[in-house]
Amino acid sequence: MSLRPVESRRDLRAFLALTDRIYGGDARFVPPLHATVRAWHRRGVRLCLLERGGRGGEVVGRTTLHTDAALDAKLGTAAQLFGLTEFTKEAGEELLEAICAAGRAAGRRVAFGPVSLLPNQSGGVITSGFEERGFIDSAWNHPYYPEIYDMYGFTRRFEADTWICPVPEEPVFAFDEKRLAAERLQIHHGDRRRIAQQLPILREMLNASFAQLGYYTEISAEQLAEQTDGLAFLLDESLLLYLTKAGRPVAFVLCLPDISRFIAKIGGNLHLVNQLRLLATRAHHRREAVLIIKGTVPGEQGHGYMRLLSRELHAGLRRGCYQALRSTYVERANPGSAAQYVAMGGRPLHGYTFYEKTLT
Repeated sequence: MSLRPVESRRDLRAFLALTDRIYGGDARFVPPLHATVRAWHRRGVRLCLLERGGRGGEVVGRTTLHTDAALDAKLGTAAQLFGLTEFTKEAGEELLEAICAAGRAAGRRVAFGPVSLLPNQSGGVITSGFEERGFIDSAWNHPYYPEIYDMYGFTRRFEADTWICPVPEEPVFAFDEKRLAAERLQIHHGDRRRIAQQLPILREMLNASFAQLGYYTEISAEQLAEQTDGLAFLLDESLLLYLTKAGRPVAFVLCLPDISRFIAKIGGNLHLVNQLRLLATRAHHRREAVLIIKGTVPGEQGHGYMRLLSRELHAGLRRGCYQALRSTYVERANPGSAAQYVAMGGRPLHGYTFYEKTLT
């Protein structure tokens, strides 16, 4: 087997098609959007194919190979990052060895991933809950994936869980209404027409809220624009909320209708016709929602502001007739973030981890 970069349109099609072979249309797997992968390729992200039998042979694995100076500084080492990493069971060890060999050749000290392109964007491997389907902005993989990472000597980092919660029929969080006027608190909702003006407000709070986490690197305006491309198209305005205190933004929460089943059905190929199909059937994808991100800025944490936003969020979910709320991964070292899910009667859905291996 040999690992080589994607160089042609045919290579790129093979890169995108590999998951069809590995997952065989399993609806639990939600592929990355083809448009996103193509955009990364145009931007110079190194996509690679693992082939059996030399160039042009059977594709049995894929990955990206990239680096990020900000994450190096956060981790305190030079990391060979890898992402979009998929492989057949018999090719897993060969692919991981090729990733590590590339890192050694580049003088990197550890291999870290899978991240697409950074851990605060997407990536990861699920380690349990394989019977539960995946969803947008989260991972799903076969049980042999963590087995091969562990066997090959990778160490688990930032272990976490995804969550699923029933939408509460009655409010579960109390907040003293007198505080709204006394502290000059105001709840703001998402606005499709003003989303371009609201995104910088969210980015400022996001970077401040997550700066202390071990995997988080600051999101630039360009990165946020890329990650939220099409947000106005999907947005349920009652599920994007932020709180200001005397005019200053202090907390936020962003949920989206769960379109995972649709994305899985079309294999991640959201071309124009499929975009129109999604638009025409948008109301059918509002049985469940996905909590993408939430946070409170330092200095305002512990004051109950997220409870206030959660109360408003749950009211919006009830009005929209949503039945369940899924959450992207929450680190086990951060039980405070999961406490609200426990209060809602939620449960962990998937075990979740990133992997690291020393290369020296």
